[in-house]
Parts: sequence; structure tokens; C-alpha cells
Amino acid sequence: MLHPLVRSLIAAEMPVLEAHGVSMWGYVVLSALDDSPVRTQSALAEAIGADKTRIIPTLDELQDSGLIAREVDPDDRRVRLLSITAKGRKVRRSVRAKIQANENRLLDELPAADRRGFLRAVRYLAELPAEEFFG
Repeated sequence: MLHPLVRSLIAAEMPVLEAHGVSMWGYVVLSALDDSPVRTQSALAEAIGADKTRIIPTLDELQDSGLIAREVDPDDRRVRLLSITAKGRKVRRSVRAKIQANENRLLDELPAADRRGFLRAVRYLAELPAEEFFG
């Protein structure tokens, strides 16, 4: 039941992401870095559920666009520390605002009681540990 809804929501997000010059993975990275300012590439990949070798092109694009910074860890030159830039924070927050406005517009289609119940159920499911989904 959720698959068509999720697919439609993703499709609605794509023009917003494209207008801001970021991919879905780019937005995920910006969100993670905005929530926790400095991370290693490895820790970031783990936090967002991405393969650490496959995320490198996304990091390259974000860095080339001036949305993130990658610096060598002074304690371990093999490690890169990531942080979101002011420009990246602005882009992330603009994308988030537009996506949330669209979600709110869709939720306004529901009667108030149904909307509250739906959001309560989604919050509950979102907080379940990942193993609950596979068990």
C-alpha cells in the first residue's frame, strides 16, 4: 500500500532537487551533515545506509558545487572529514522547505482526525529499529 505513495512523493521531490542542482543522495548527504556537522566519509556512509565507495561521486559533486567541504583529518591523513558549507545549508533548507510544503499540501487533503492518525502511525513506524522490518 505504501509503495505507490512513496513513489509519488519521490517523483514530486525530483523537480525540487533538480531546481537546486542536487541529487536525492546529495540531499541525503546534506541533511546528514546539517544535522551533525563533521563526519568522516565512512561514518557518513554508514549513517545514511550508503556504500562508502559508491558515495564518493556524490561527495565530489557536492564539493565541486561548494555545498560541502572535505578536509584531511589531522590525526589520520587517510581520513577525510566532511562538513556542510553555508551554501550547502541554504540549499538543504530550501529543498526541505519546498518538500515539506508539498507534503503539507497533500496532507491537507485528509480530514484533520485522519491526518493526525496518519502522522502518528508514520512517526511510530519511523522510530522502529531497522531489525523490526526484517523480523
